Amino acid sequence: MDRTAENPRQAFVIGHPIAHSRSPMIHRYWLQQAGLSGGYVPVDVAPAYLPSFFQALKDGSSGYIGGNVTVPHKEAVLELVDEIDDTARQIGAVNTVWLEDGRLMATNTDSLGFAANLDDSAPGWDRGKRAIVLGAGGASRAVIHALLARGFDEVFIVNRTRARASALAERFGPRVSAHGMGELADLMNGADLFVNTTTLGMAGTEVPSIDFSTMAEGGLVTDIVYVPLQTPLLAMARRQGRATADGLGMLLHQAVPGFHKWFGITPVVTPELRELVIADMEAHS
Repeated sequence: MDRTAENPRQAFVIGHPIAHSRSPMIHRYWLQQAGLSGGYVPVDVAPAYLPSFFQALKDGSSGYIGGNVTVPHKEAVLELVDEIDDTARQIGAVNTVWLEDGRLMATNTDSLGFAANLDDSAPGWDRGKRAIVLGAGGASRAVIHALLARGFDEVFIVNRTRARASALAERFGPRVSAHGMGELADLMNGADLFVNTTTLGMAGTEVPSIDFSTMAEGGLVTDIVYVPLQTPLLAMARRQGRATADGLGMLLHQAVPGFHKWFGITPVVTPELRELVIADMEAHS
């Protein structure tokens, strides 16, 4: 059925800068597949203009029905919306907003995207009980939220700055503990899952040598970084015979709930979409 005249809605992704975002490619692909005439545009919003952008969104003068929020605005938006769901509140950041009955609603879909990616690429990943999360930045919060929601008993945050890891552990409660890099080797013994949430290996940065061989049988190594698709940490794990999962699926799956909120259709993450994004990554590498 042709729905091009039925739903000319407009959504956005805001950040500063924003030209690098692949979200427009993802959502425009789904719009085309669904035969919708709606749009999805990148908008560069400097921090000083964030309040006025959201005021225009609330009063309807912007013409948008909602959108995505990326760095550096994910935390600042918490103060600019009318209602925040439990997921965004627990993670402490927002990445998706939408208008509902005149109110501006907010959530964070990164946790869902992380879990859905592993459901797709490594079924059974959540049967494990012990997970290591490398890094204590903003991205790690969504990962920890997903791990706790999926029933992991122990989540070890390993970070160069232990104080930062400790603050994060306190946020999530007794199943989460903080550790320095010097403890990583011991923590790897019997671990079921290793997640890199840092920028290690990007742009040629040095990657420490990690012994993945002491993980539990069937242990999985994943990296939320997806440029390059095969990160140095994933390559290291594969050389040691470990199963790995790249981070591209997290980007694709986190986009699903927002598209449903804005356009009324639940899209599907297909191999074709994945290949489309990979081709774009290769063209701009």
